[in-house]
This record gives sequence, structure tokens and C-alpha cells, in this order.
Amino acid sequence: MSKLAEEIFKALENMSEIEACALGGSRAAGRADGNSDYDVYLYVTGEIPEKVRSEAFSGMCSVMEIGNRFWEYEDNLILSDGTPMDIIYRNLDDFAEGISRVCDEFAPGNGYTTCMWHNLLNSRIVFDRSGRYTALQKKYDIPYPERLAENIISRNMRLLKDSLPNYPDQIKKAALRGDINSVNHRTAEFMASYFDVIFALNRKTHPGEKKLVNISLAECGILPADFENNIHELFKSISNSPEKTAGIAAAMADELKKTVNEQAMQ
Repeated sequence: MSKLAEEIFKALENMSEIEACALGGSRAAGRADGNSDYDVYLYVTGEIPEKVRSEAFSGMCSVMEIGNRFWEYEDNLILSDGTPMDIIYRNLDDFAEGISRVCDEFAPGNGYTTCMWHNLLNSRIVFDRSGRYTALQKKYDIPYPERLAENIISRNMRLLKDSLPNYPDQIKKAALRGDINSVNHRTAEFMASYFDVIFALNRKTHPGEKKLVNISLAECGILPADFENNIHELFKSISNSPEKTAGIAAAMADELKKTVNEQAMQ
């Protein structure tokens, strides 16, 4: 961790509204590269005035955007050494409720189902005043629930292949209309469900949006045939031959379904 990052964490520890602070993302997981930012998650008991945050961070940053709400509520910073840092503010009770829906109620999503669970398990605690974040980590450091895996696979395979609004058909319709933006959008949704099935099939929590092909190749022993090549061909087709995109996606869904069925028989 850089000296500037350590100074940011010291400033955060002085804010009494912060119940716990955790470092996530690639820096916590040991996958950081030269372009990696800091993903900092703050679990707060009350609002910290934006002026207070701005004053606390100003001496360590070259650029600050305080109070962005594009996704979660966050401060987006560029440290003085050029490293980006995203500071995300959360309520721990709300966060725990979302984890419970996945791990206790086995509720699947349309892609990214277990991302927040992954975030919890793989974040490194910087400080935890109450011990509640530590306790939450311990509570959900559990084997991957079989029913959750089944629900994720069932729901997302229907989106990939086995329902009327399946993504390959949506991609085909978009290509026939010449709507390249819709082809791209539906393909992105296809891949979200595709990787949700991949990680559920391997009983792995979903690591998020980045480096998914490399992570899958390194950590998932169960992959469909031509996994890497098919993904490259899919994305090349969007710009080069969008009329072929739906066919490639359908073939990928077929291979994934075959892999799912093979695993079910074992």
C-alpha cells in the first residue's frame, strides 16, 4: 500500500461515523496491476458532511469528486501519485440484508448474483470499531450453498437459452434491425448471465466485472468447450459481423448447457 493511501486511511479512521473500513477489489485479492485503483468500502452509522471529507482528502489528492451517485454513494479521487481511489459509503445493515438474500434465501439475479458476497469475503479489513463487519465475514465464510448454485444456473440458463426472451434471440432481432447499439447491449447482458452460470457451476463467488476470462481460466476447473476462443469471436463479431453475433452466442449457450447437464449427471 502506498504512503498516500495509508494517509487516506488514517484520515478515515478519525471520522467517528465510520463503523468499519475495508479494502476490496484487485488490491485486496492480490490481482493488482499498474492500472489498478483502490476500492475502499466504508460502513457508516451516519452521514459525513462532504465538506469534512473534501478537507480531509485534499492534501493527498490531485483531483476529487465528492459525493457522486452514479452507482453507489461514493467519493472518486486521484491521489497525488496518480493512483485512482474510489471510496464507497454503505450502511452495514442494508449490506448484510443483501448478503442474506443470496446466502440464506438463495435468491438468484440476472448476472452478478454473488458479487456482494464475494466482496464481503475478499475484502481486507482496515479497521472495524464495532466488530460487526468482522462478524459478518465470519458468518458468511461458508460452503457455497447447493440450492443457490442450482437457482443461479436455472434462472440464467433460461435467459441464455431456455426462454422466449432469451438473449441470443434478442441479439438476432437487434442485428436484423441494424441496431448495433442494441446488439452490444444485449451481448453484455448475455455475458453477465453466462459468467454467473460459470461461477455458480464451479461453486465460486462472482468476482465482479474485471478480468473474468483470466480468472475463469485460472480458477474454474469446469468450463464449456472453446470457452476463451468463443468469447473472443463473440466480441469481434459485434463490430465486424453483427449478423453472426447471435449465432455465436447461441452456440456458447449450447456448450454451457451441455456442460451443466454433464455436471448434473456426475
